[in-house]
Amino acid sequence: MVAGLKSRNKTYDDYLALPEGVKAELIDGELFMCPQPKGRHIQAASLLGAFLGSRFGLRPKPSSDGPGGWWILFEPECHLTLDRRVVIPDLAGWRRERMPTVQQDDHKFRLAPDWVCEVLSPSTASRDTIIKMPLYLEAGVQWAWIIDPVARRVDVFKAGGGEWLHAGFGEDHGVVALAPFDAVELDLETVFGERTPPVEG
Repeated sequence: MVAGLKSRNKTYDDYLALPEGVKAELIDGELFMCPQPKGRHIQAASLLGAFLGSRFGLRPKPSSDGPGGWWILFEPECHLTLDRRVVIPDLAGWRRERMPTVQQDDHKFRLAPDWVCEVLSPSTASRDTIIKMPLYLEAGVQWAWIIDPVARRVDVFKAGGGEWLHAGFGEDHGVVALAPFDAVELDLETVFGERTPPVEG
């Protein structure tokens, strides 16, 4: 269960003081603890990250590997507002023309991503969709993917006119081209795995 510590006067120092290995997010003075996700969550995030990273994140320009042009990072500490709105998307991407290099000696990503991806868990779904999505929009994120590994569905949102606009989806074992990575088709069965037959009895 995600716990938002009731006090709304928590600071980044409180965030840094959390025990080693404890993952949390700091949003406007409130700390939210993040439990370890289940296997289906880890699988979807890991395999999607590997796929997008290999096609888009290896090179600054198109090559035999894929279109390139992005950094695709796993769980970066994004400071949408420095030391006050600190969130950790499952995956985030920056176009290389906006972020030519990945910072080497600092864990704070102060430049808002161009794309974020949140993989829903029962304990974090409401925070990911209700709390964090408006913050991403306000910070200037242009694209967001919401993945529901139980429903085996990916929903794509594009920023426009001060709101998130639904811009596409894919589900189950379909092969889809989803913006902003629609230059390459994505086989969702690769992300979600084969559908497990129901257990009888």
